[in-house]
Amino acid sequence: MPDRSWYCAYQGQQHGPYPDVQFRRFIAAGRIGADTLVWTDGMGSWQKAGDIPGLLSPAGRPPAVPGRMPGAQRADGSGSLSIDFGILDFVRQFLMFFVGAILVIPLPWVLIRNLRWLASVTHVPGRLGLSFTGHAATILPWYFGAVVLVILLNYFIPLGNRISVLVEIGLAWLGIQWFVANLASNDEPLGLRFSGSFWGYLGWGILSGLSVLTIIGWAWVHTAQIRWICRHIEGTHREIVYKATGLEYLWRGIVVFIGCALIIPIPWVMRWFMQWQASQTVLVEQGA
Repeated sequence: MPDRSWYCAYQGQQHGPYPDVQFRRFIAAGRIGADTLVWTDGMGSWQKAGDIPGLLSPAGRPPAVPGRMPGAQRADGSGSLSIDFGILDFVRQFLMFFVGAILVIPLPWVLIRNLRWLASVTHVPGRLGLSFTGHAATILPWYFGAVVLVILLNYFIPLGNRISVLVEIGLAWLGIQWFVANLASNDEPLGLRFSGSFWGYLGWGILSGLSVLTIIGWAWVHTAQIRWICRHIEGTHREIVYKATGLEYLWRGIVVFIGCALIIPIPWVMRWFMQWQASQTVLVEQGA
C-alpha cells in the first residue's frame, strides 16, 4: 500500500507520520533497522520492523559496504552526520538564494526556504525528520535594521565601511543563534542553543581576516572556528565534534574554488564538499 503512512519509535519517542516512500528510504539508508518499533494503520500494536513480513526483505536492503559508511550510527546513537540531495534541487535552491541576495529585500524569505531544504536533506544519528522551523518574521527587524545601518555607515560616516564589518559579524552571530534554536525533529523543537559570545565570534572573524594574508592559514583557522561553534551548541546529551584538519580543509577548499571558477561544476563540487563537511561532524556521548 504505497499511500500508507508509518510511525516509528526511537529512543522512547514517537516519530511520524512518514509517507511510505520516505519510510522506505529510511530503511534503505539503515536509519530504521530490524529492532525499530513501527506502526501503520491496520496494525493492532507496535511491532519490530524485522517482524513484519516483506518490510525488510533482502530486495529492500542495501548491499554490504566495506568499511564504515559516512553517517554510520552505533548502538548508543553516536555517529557522523550525512547529507544528500539531487543536483537539480541544489541548482534550484542556489539560484533562488542568488537572486534573493541581489534583490536584498526577499532574502529573509529565500533564506528560510533554503534552510528548510538543507535540514530536510541532512540526516542526524538518532533523529528522524530533522527540520527547521524558523520564520522570516523573526529576523525581519534586525535584518533590515542591519541593512539600513550598513548603508548609513558606508555613505555618511568616514571609515564607516570598516565599522559596518562589525555589524555584519554581529548579524552572522545572531543568525547562528537563531538557526540553532529553530532546529527540530518532526517539527518538535530540539531545545538547542548557541552559547558562544559575540566577542568570541568577533575574535574568530578578525583572526580569519588576518589568516588570509598567510595564503593557506585560513584553512586551519576556519576548522578551529567550526570546532569552537560546535563546542558551544548546548541542550543535547551528545557532544558535537568537528574532526576535520586544516590540511584536509585546505585542499578541498582549493578544489571548490577551481570548480566555482569554472561555474558548470558548481553543483557537483558543492555536493561533494558538503557531504564531506557533514561526515566530519560527529555526535558522541558527553565525556566520551
